Amino acid sequence: MEFTATQIAQLIQGKIVGIETEVVNSFGKIEEATTGQLSFLANLKYEDYLYTTKASIVIINEDMGIKKEVTPTLIIVKDAYGAFATLLRYYETIKQQELVGIEQPSYISDTATIGTNCYVGAFAYLGKNVTVGNNTKIYPQVYLGDSVTVGDNCTLHPGVKVYHDCIIGNNVTIHSGTILGADGFGFAPQADGDYKKVPQIGNVVIQDRVEIGANTTIDRATIGSTIIKSGAKLDNLIQIAHNVEVGNSTVIAAQVGVSGSTKIGNNVVIGGQAGLAGHIVIADGTKINGQSGISKNTKPNSVLTGTPMGDYSKMMRNYALLHQLPELNKRVADLEKK
Repeated sequence: MEFTATQIAQLIQGKIVGIETEVVNSFGKIEEATTGQLSFLANLKYEDYLYTTKASIVIINEDMGIKKEVTPTLIIVKDAYGAFATLLRYYETIKQQELVGIEQPSYISDTATIGTNCYVGAFAYLGKNVTVGNNTKIYPQVYLGDSVTVGDNCTLHPGVKVYHDCIIGNNVTIHSGTILGADGFGFAPQADGDYKKVPQIGNVVIQDRVEIGANTTIDRATIGSTIIKSGAKLDNLIQIAHNVEVGNSTVIAAQVGVSGSTKIGNNVVIGGQAGLAGHIVIADGTKINGQSGISKNTKPNSVLTGTPMGDYSKMMRNYALLHQLPELNKRVADLEKK
């Protein structure tokens, strides 16, 4: 696919400085781009590359001052990073539109319903009473158990497994290896020291505009639903336990573990490798630093770090004092001698 500077500027509402008919057919980082590629500059750390890049077109911020002559055609916008993301989404959409039809071998139950303009890759399995919406892409080796519902404009990448009765909304992207609806970790201790499995008869509900990274696991509820609400973004390698709720537009980084029945509010940000205990409430707007251990309810818009958790600014002061302990110990010893 080829795009001219004029076409790109129209898509991102930018102003062209240079050759309006300049053509690009791929994307490249500004420090590595070659002729025929489109790049962008949003971080001034990479400003020097603007004057040496071989990219044919570069998108830049309107508040960036040009210090010397540049070779590529420039497209000037308010937010270069956001504009470049818009172009990447547009490019990806066009590529996905080329994927239509059902590849063989694949298994689709006679009772399954598939919408228009869908793609089902080879070795996919769609069980009884599965419903798939319009313009949805199901890549090879995806498993959809009985009575699973997938909405419109979804993308399920290779190897995604969705257990029975789970519900996926519209405009959802799920990356390879993710498993939705496996049993929650429910076992009742017995008098003889054994554990009796508690049946997990609920499901998982993924609302609209959610993106889930690769190899993430979201367990089905014991009763009711484990819910990921609209606009939430989950990274790779996350464990979400049974009956958890993740709020609207919440962002969770890789290797986070969330224990059962915890409720995470809206617009929460959780750093990588953080651990959340079960049956707690993470209030709206909470920010949790990576590797933190959260064991109790939080207050709205709090910023937390450490294990056990503490207020971020106070904990940073404490950490700073820790580095001074050897010197403080020496001073105390000297005072004791005197």
